[in-house]
Amino acid sequence: MDYYSDECISYFFENQSQLFDEPVAENIKEAREFLEDCMAVVVDSIDEVREYLEDAGMDVSGLSDEELEEESEVFAIPDGTYLIVEG
Repeated sequence: MDYYSDECISYFFENQSQLFDEPVAENIKEAREFLEDCMAVVVDSIDEVREYLEDAGMDVSGLSDEELEEESEVFAIPDGTYLIVEG
């Protein structure tokens, strides 16, 4: 699902330094536009995160679920979904 909930956008906006050294968005509107422009993906489970990253060519076979959640491009949204942003 590629729908960005308000919670998802807010979480990315507040935590964008997890992936980027400098802000890529100065406000919520810019955060939404950035996510749309880079085609960030929202998935429902850590298993879907693993599958997405494997399909993208990343070797995640040796990573635990916790380590996968700590990857800089993976944002664990408080609602239980995951946002994947390729920087």
